[in-house]
Amino acid sequence: MVLLENVAIVFVAGFITALATGLGAIPFFFFDDISDRWNVILWGLASGIMVSASVFGLIQEGLAVVDGTVVDAAIAIGPGLLAGVILVVVGHEVLEGAELHPKEYEEADFKKLVLILGILTVHSFPEGVAVGVSFADLGLEATPGDAVVLAGLTLPVLAVFMTVAISIHNIPEGVAISIPLRSMGVSEWRMIWWAVFSSLPQPIGAAIAYYFVTLAKQFLPFGFGFAAGAMIYLVVTEFIPEALDNGAGLPRGGRPELAAGIALGLALMVPLAFI
Repeated sequence: MVLLENVAIVFVAGFITALATGLGAIPFFFFDDISDRWNVILWGLASGIMVSASVFGLIQEGLAVVDGTVVDAAIAIGPGLLAGVILVVVGHEVLEGAELHPKEYEEADFKKLVLILGILTVHSFPEGVAVGVSFADLGLEATPGDAVVLAGLTLPVLAVFMTVAISIHNIPEGVAISIPLRSMGVSEWRMIWWAVFSSLPQPIGAAIAYYFVTLAKQFLPFGFGFAAGAMIYLVVTEFIPEALDNGAGLPRGGRPELAAGIALGLALMVPLAFI
């Protein structure tokens, strides 16, 4: 029963990160469009947050739970990093040529909806896994400084850090999804719904990852590495290229805006990792 309750808590945390994607549609209640410059900055912000959360959250925690030398830690975490990259690569290969524009959400029949869900799972599932493994110590006796109390629940500090990081990271994704929906006249409230829909694999991934690491604690470093590898690879192959595409018409290709966004993301999240 306790395990079921903990899985429910982790699912709720993952659902919070999915809801945060809907915040990306909020600006369209007040503005008709988001400039390319701000788009680049937001994608840079998401990139900085993801990298800092992966390195200073997941990888650092993975190193901490390995009882041995640096080499032992690398052996324990390295396969997970590689597996996370492979998951994203394989997912992209399977769905190659099937990239869908967000406006197609509104027009999807059943077959297209299944395809959309597959694409969203490849993009969002690793982030859910990151949230799930960060809750590995949920319910265990925590030393002072390793846990925080929220709404009467004692939660691992890492879990709070990752939930906040993924939530903030999801906002630019919500903006990216909302822009084409705005162009086809979709209402603001429906834009929020479709933005949240795009991240629904996250609570599922969080619950599955948490359940797995509670069954096999010896694979926890692998789980940390897996989530970190997948997220860093997504940043390198998707977030940064997306930012540069949006900034193609800006001076210097939008690179100064991208660098500023990345720096802001790092400045925002790195201090939290050491609180």
